[in-house]
Amino acid sequence: MKFGLFYEHQVPRPWDERDEGQVFREALEQAELADRLGIDCFWLVEHHFLEEYSHSSAPEVFLAAVSQRTERLRLGHGIVQMPPQFNHPARVAERVSTLDRLSGGRVEFGTGESSSGAELLGFNIEPDDKRAAWDEGLRVALRCMTEAPFTGHRGQFVTMPPRNVVPKPEQKPHPPVWVACTRRETIHLAAQYGIGALSFSFFDPEEAKHWVNDYYATLASECVPVGDAVNANIACVTGFMCHEDAAEAVKRGAEGSNFLGYSLGHYYVFGRHKPGATDLWREYKERRVEHGFDPEAAVAAAAVAEHVAGLGAKVTAEGTTGLQGAMGTPAQVRDYLRRYEEYGVDQLILSSSAGKNRHEHVCESLELFAREVLPEFKDREEQREREKAERLAPIIEAAMARKPASDHPPLDPDYVISALPRADADRDESSKFHQWLDDYAEKIVSGEDVSKRLA
Repeated sequence: MKFGLFYEHQVPRPWDERDEGQVFREALEQAELADRLGIDCFWLVEHHFLEEYSHSSAPEVFLAAVSQRTERLRLGHGIVQMPPQFNHPARVAERVSTLDRLSGGRVEFGTGESSSGAELLGFNIEPDDKRAAWDEGLRVALRCMTEAPFTGHRGQFVTMPPRNVVPKPEQKPHPPVWVACTRRETIHLAAQYGIGALSFSFFDPEEAKHWVNDYYATLASECVPVGDAVNANIACVTGFMCHEDAAEAVKRGAEGSNFLGYSLGHYYVFGRHKPGATDLWREYKERRVEHGFDPEAAVAAAAVAEHVAGLGAKVTAEGTTGLQGAMGTPAQVRDYLRRYEEYGVDQLILSSSAGKNRHEHVCESLELFAREVLPEFKDREEQREREKAERLAPIIEAAMARKPASDHPPLDPDYVISALPRADADRDESSKFHQWLDDYAEKIVSGEDVSKRLA
């Protein structure tokens, strides 16, 4: 089983103008440490307008910095917002391919659509359209990465004339594709599309077992790949903090993990937010017990659980619950992670850099994990990957055979793009000229006979 790290770039209030930079710098140091320790992947979200919860609005910029400080750590977009109102698919292809070239082919191309009203409505995206917009944006982006040239597209959310989108990615035909999954129906969708399932729900290994079984059963029977390759993987996120003392591990990790859960609920479920004014950290401190996030109860429960029970995604004490996951001693963490491995999870993504969790605690935890826990999983990884590849080979071959032949418009061999006359290009008020350009692009995409050059 592989291991990744999960980052939202949380910046709880109160903050000053230096705090965001400090969060970024500490995350870079943690990425360098993870690379040295043998962690497999660094996953970074894309979110917009979700202050305190996530200040990661330009993950491609941050991941580019990580690419130059690391040698083997894979760079996970977890995820790129694919509705074209967020990111035009040609720009997605350009950015992902550039990062893949900069990193020597280390990109994991996670995709998603957002479920937050702050984000969707902030970009004028109708919530009912977001899944269709994700689908179209993903398909066009993958074509932009693989077609030379891209022969054009006219759809509900994207219309684009033929262009050769450059650079192309280093990984061929394209980086491994994933989709964010918070419900089992999205797990089925991931398998149907032949892409990895990135589960951002915190759940126990026994629940993960059902997700894994659903994913691989659907992959075997229903997969029609959306891309030109199949990425058969399922990854899960869990809270994480490792220390020789179980109660200390929870003390160091639970507050941040609980704030992550509370702030997620604020933006996606129950919150009322005033931009630039709502103090989410203060609200969390005041209401955390009410919403089931009590770090003090978690610490007390951990001291008992060290001797009587294993770890769980949540810890319960005196009627309250809190996010826990892999927070405990090396022995506890090892036993807990073995259950995910046993039930077929391909990658476990560890979340410890959250809330106000301290940088030095995160680093100490990673170092202890790498010394005491990681080696046994590394010892089994090569054989596990080999057996998985052998088991899936006929399934992937059958899936690729189900992929229909391309129905993309052919490119006229005489198609040429001419430079715009300077006078027309600079005359922004010329609505007639811009309307002509729009009509010309639509005719090219629809295959109509048009003049080969702009006059």
